[in-house]
Amino acid sequence: MTERDFACKIRQEILWEFQRNQRKGIYAKVQKMMAYNSNRIEGSTLTSEQTASLFDTGTIFADADTVYRAKDIEEMSGHFRMFNHMLKTIDQPLNEKLIKEFHFYLKSGVFEDMANGYPIGEYKIRANIVSDIETCVPTRVHEEMAVLVSEYNGLTEKGIESVMGFHAGFEKIHPFQDGNGRVGRMILFRECLKQDLIPVIIRDESKAEYYHVLHEAQVRGNFEPLETYAKVQQQLCRKDLEPFIQTEQEYGRKPDLKREISGDIQIEEP
Repeated sequence: MTERDFACKIRQEILWEFQRNQRKGIYAKVQKMMAYNSNRIEGSTLTSEQTASLFDTGTIFADADTVYRAKDIEEMSGHFRMFNHMLKTIDQPLNEKLIKEFHFYLKSGVFEDMANGYPIGEYKIRANIVSDIETCVPTRVHEEMAVLVSEYNGLTEKGIESVMGFHAGFEKIHPFQDGNGRVGRMILFRECLKQDLIPVIIRDESKAEYYHVLHEAQVRGNFEPLETYAKVQQQLCRKDLEPFIQTEQEYGRKPDLKREISGDIQIEEP
């Protein structure tokens, strides 16, 4: 099976299960992988097992001496909602409104951010920094995001190089007060699905390398290490998801997803 065929099946299998509220297969697997790793990269203390329990049962078990930050649980739940919204809007063109919606679903239930006065579902109002990178000042975020999105949408073909280029540009702008990494990695996953590319799921264990190659692209304009890193993550993702991909015969019995997605099917949030 070619990589493109495999990527296409990932997308259709995830959507097929999501539409039917099936939470024991590839949809659940990817939800948990994305939420655990993306939040863990940003400092979440929840384990992969606790992430799975929160998704499956809405509960987390712990011993009497363990203390959890409310923000970790709120952001994990928000990530699940953001992922669902990403699937619901998968056929829409990428635009600023949609990107802000991703941020809203991630952050709308996070008390700490609201108490700090952070805009939820809107661009930042205070300057922020990432390592030694000069991010976009708040007054220019809309302008720079508009250019980034327009140039990306203007590409006739979008391979892994284009998708990673957008990711590097988005993270350098850093348009939101907080949550940029998680929104950026969700867009990265989404665009891989849309372009029939095997998804790039950034793993916490490779966080140091991820930050390094991202920095190389953003500061030195050297995108080759970032693209190489992405291709390694694609192969790891393929290995993880292969057991969930149906055989050609089984897959062929599934109804036309594109027709169903454009219909009146209503999907409940988990």
